[in-house]
Amino acid sequence: MGSPLLSILFFPAAILYHELLLRAFDRSTPFFDLALLRILLFSAAAGLLLFLLLDLLPWRKAARIAGGVVLGLGTVLFCVERGCRATFNLYYGFAFMGEMAGNVAGDFGSTVVQVVLGLIPFILLSFVPFAAYILLRQTVFQEEGQEMAARIILAAALVVFQAGGWALSAFGAEANYYTYEYTANTSIPHFGLVTTLRLELEYAVLGVPIPPLGDLIDDPVNTSAVGPAGSETPGPSADPSAGPSQKPIPTGPNALDIDFAALAEEEGDKTIKSIHQYMASLTPSEKNEYTGMFEGKNLILLTAEAFSPYAIDQELTPTLYKLTHEGFVFNNFYQPDWTLSTVGGEFSVTTGVIPNWMNGGSSPKVSASRSMPITLPHLFPDNYSFPAWHDHTYNYYPRDKYLPNYGYDYKGIGNGLSMTNSVSKRLWPESDLEMMEETVDSYIDACVKDGTSFHAYYMTVSGHGLYSWGGNSMSKKHRDAVEAKYPSLSETSQAYIACNMELDLALQYLVDKLEAAGIADDTLIVMAADHYPYLMVMEDGTDYYNELRGFEDKEGDTSRYKSTLLMWSGCIEEPIIVDTPCSSVDIVPTICNLFGLEYDSRLYSGRDIFAENYQPDQYSNCMPLVVFANNVSRGNSWITAAGTYEASTKTFTPNEGVTVDEEYVSRVHRLVAAKVNYSKLIIQDDYYAHLPLDE
Repeated sequence: MGSPLLSILFFPAAILYHELLLRAFDRSTPFFDLALLRILLFSAAAGLLLFLLLDLLPWRKAARIAGGVVLGLGTVLFCVERGCRATFNLYYGFAFMGEMAGNVAGDFGSTVVQVVLGLIPFILLSFVPFAAYILLRQTVFQEEGQEMAARIILAAALVVFQAGGWALSAFGAEANYYTYEYTANTSIPHFGLVTTLRLELEYAVLGVPIPPLGDLIDDPVNTSAVGPAGSETPGPSADPSAGPSQKPIPTGPNALDIDFAALAEEEGDKTIKSIHQYMASLTPSEKNEYTGMFEGKNLILLTAEAFSPYAIDQELTPTLYKLTHEGFVFNNFYQPDWTLSTVGGEFSVTTGVIPNWMNGGSSPKVSASRSMPITLPHLFPDNYSFPAWHDHTYNYYPRDKYLPNYGYDYKGIGNGLSMTNSVSKRLWPESDLEMMEETVDSYIDACVKDGTSFHAYYMTVSGHGLYSWGGNSMSKKHRDAVEAKYPSLSETSQAYIACNMELDLALQYLVDKLEAAGIADDTLIVMAADHYPYLMVMEDGTDYYNELRGFEDKEGDTSRYKSTLLMWSGCIEEPIIVDTPCSSVDIVPTICNLFGLEYDSRLYSGRDIFAENYQPDQYSNCMPLVVFANNVSRGNSWITAAGTYEASTKTFTPNEGVTVDEEYVSRVHRLVAAKVNYSKLIIQDDYYAHLPLDE
């Protein structure tokens, strides 16, 4: 009980215990790798620092109380992060958790209870150090305190441990996660939760380090890949009579008159200067046969909560089936896991920019106070209206701030959207059909009576988990139909299909209204998911998403994020098949091209899906490119017209009949890194405000 060694080692041991416990419960992170050494060093340093600071207090009772408070709060923080990982397969930053805590408690109280019940083993084990501290507090902080010589030795040890951990982190293979690509989701597995807390505080004050941007800008000169593509280029294919009207095909780049090189020469800020240089290195996409196909017509854009191809059933969801099979048919569309859940997917769909975690929060949150002239409402003509709706609490996520900044007239429950039935019955999730019933007449009537064109935007909610008869009111509503057709499926898979039947009814109502008003041929409906239904993956490892699909893969495999892009109009007489690899960040630039808008394709992370100025077997910075979020330990996966790179196995598999040169993979790696890092800096440093653009 009087051991000075026990006194000194208690807090380092307690912190290390928590870090190892969190790591042991994380099924997706290898337990034994170099991260263990980094976590050991950082835990020892943090524990010694905490002990020394408290041991310096002359009031021993106060030191003991403070030690208990810090240890208790730390234990709760570890439990919360474990809950985030168990529920969303993500570790969240502390500022983001604080921002969302009230919404989660208010709107998902029953879900939180279920999550906590599933965490009971982890919670009980987490409180072991706290219980030990209560028993040993007088030993940890003895009445006399440590002698000055001992404190000096401990301070020196602290410095050695911290320096060792820093050297292995800042200069090791994962240095990017420790510096310019820092996120809580990548930092915790590599450096531990305590170090992640320190980094978040440090970067909040000093800013996140800037990446070596010059190294990411590849040689833009690639004459074989610039200009109109040859016959090898994979593009949309269909019966010619089903495509655009027979008129001269527009030519030339989709670019504005912006001299990025000149802007770089005049710029004094090194970050903005580097972004200008990056933009100057890019090749714009070319106009094509689909340019202006919907010029002057209406647009309805939807981000569908947890939508996936496996929600489509010809019998149970006939409208979804119709709209995904009778318009443009995208065979290689992906909605990557951006690690930001719904808000990240919505950002990618509405901006065409890769979402990131950054200093100040997430891309959507930060973009609310940034210049965003590249969003659709800022590009459409002035004679358009831009209504937007979400059928849940209007300020769940700060979409009441970022959507208006994008140019939308936004309403949700609590600020203008009346959802009387869903609200009065306290339905969770609310009904997408009711949202359509409450909203579509407003802009359709204005279009028919006054000639006001519209671009309407919806963020749906009916497809949200939990997927069970008791946890999802939309699933319960359609339970009988799904059980009758799929009696052998699990309740989770049945409930997922069932809740998407409400989305189908909403789309049916929308199409019926457009057709009744005689404007279905003059309206393009576009819909993509925010993310795949990750709440179908249980904490115990049961993966109901694999059951629903009928085959297995795991988190991080590119096939898991293959999705469906719905793009339909009544004027499309026959399906237009599109085999080009594409993702959600390609939606906005593709819409810009389809509507013949004046835009600069270089300002987006994505590209016009129909642009053909590339060769499938050659590197080009304007080629089709699907970028996936970082694998925690392996980097980014990606897909091009040439093949697929899986970060989990570090292997590139070329498409059949395609051969690439030996530099191809390394060059695409650099392009991916550039797109990810520049998309972060573009929002964080308000880059668009530095351009000669009129919003």
